[in-house]
Amino acid sequence: MTQPVQDAFDRVAEQEQVAGSRKLRKVLFATGIGHFVEWFDFGLYGTLAAIIGLQFFQSGTPSVALLSSFAVFGAGFIMRPLGGLFFGSLGDRKGRQKVLATVILLTSGATFVMGLLPTYHQVGITATVLLVITRLMQGFAAGGESSGATTYLAEYASTERRGYFTCWIDNFGFMAFVVGSGLVFLLTATLGESTMNDWGWRIPFLIAGPLGWVGLYLRKHLEDSPEFIAAMKSGNTSSAPLRKAVTTAWGALLFCVGFVVIKAVGHWTLQTFMPGYLATELHFSKLNAYAITTVGLFSVAVLVPFMGYLSDKYGRKPLMLTGCAGFILLTYPAMMVMANGDMLSAILAMVMLGAFIAAFDGACTAAMAELFPTSVRYGGLSIAYNFAVAFFGGITPWFSAWLITSTGDKFSPAFYVMAAALITFLTVLRARETAGLPLKR
Repeated sequence: MTQPVQDAFDRVAEQEQVAGSRKLRKVLFATGIGHFVEWFDFGLYGTLAAIIGLQFFQSGTPSVALLSSFAVFGAGFIMRPLGGLFFGSLGDRKGRQKVLATVILLTSGATFVMGLLPTYHQVGITATVLLVITRLMQGFAAGGESSGATTYLAEYASTERRGYFTCWIDNFGFMAFVVGSGLVFLLTATLGESTMNDWGWRIPFLIAGPLGWVGLYLRKHLEDSPEFIAAMKSGNTSSAPLRKAVTTAWGALLFCVGFVVIKAVGHWTLQTFMPGYLATELHFSKLNAYAITTVGLFSVAVLVPFMGYLSDKYGRKPLMLTGCAGFILLTYPAMMVMANGDMLSAILAMVMLGAFIAAFDGACTAAMAELFPTSVRYGGLSIAYNFAVAFFGGITPWFSAWLITSTGDKFSPAFYVMAAALITFLTVLRARETAGLPLKR
């Protein structure tokens, strides 16, 4: 082959590689920004739980109002398994892209409506009922988001970089909580706590409307994943993917549930329970509580991609076991440090806990997708992930607050986190290493 011809082939190969890289970045951004919008919407409730409790429930006691608010937060998780069953089956039959576009529209719409709801002081118990309905709608839509986004990115990623590529889902999710928490912090600092309690809390929810339309536009212009397209062409799809997942992949379902236990409890402890806990039980001002939470969640977002890279290099299991061990050994000491009342100490304790969830998430997202074959991946992930999140994650804020109320020990929620980490630690020990292996088909 002459040199000019060889040079031409090299230029074509280079152009194809550049085009492929651009496509991957587009896929990652569109999927990630949609995930950002979903969890910005879903996380606002947790960040503003203390204020919502006072606005939508009849109680003069902040701790009781917070407990009621967390109970409604948990009610949204009841719908997650139903949403997972519905959207998971649809995603394995009709495609990932269409379902992901639908769920973002539903969640952002429900969140926008939440910002318009009348309060208990205006319409009484009707306000509480309307709040529950919007939370149930959010939960139903969220049932199709995380499992769908994970499936979609895993099926686009190369085998060698699947951990790094898929972990950006968690990065975008935590950045959504950072932005949501940071926005609440800025609004509280600007408007003051009195105005924030009066009407300022509505602003973040109303922002969900335009954000949802942006995410919808981006997702509507994506193609479906190469793995799903190949499965469609070869006829390797199922008309009843949920039944197939339960009958042929029950082992994968059990492992996935075990993986998700600490993922769910760890996430919702840091993201949802901590702001109210810091303000109500540890007596930080709301402004400082939001600041501590924001810094802690930001540290997770920064660390997750690095942990995903490490999981590709050293394996999923070492990272996941490290995260679990950290929670088992250091959750209680971290909460004791927070109770000192020192702002810097509380931030450092939150960052430490954030590092443990980052280590786990950096490997777990790819590990979950690698458990299932393409024909049932969306549905299988949806079943396991959403049932585990609903049972373990949904009750985390309420159960943690209840533990404090019933025991009188403000550090008692640490034992729930530690127990969840132990369950997952034992599950990961029995799982096989999947890093570097091709996806099941």
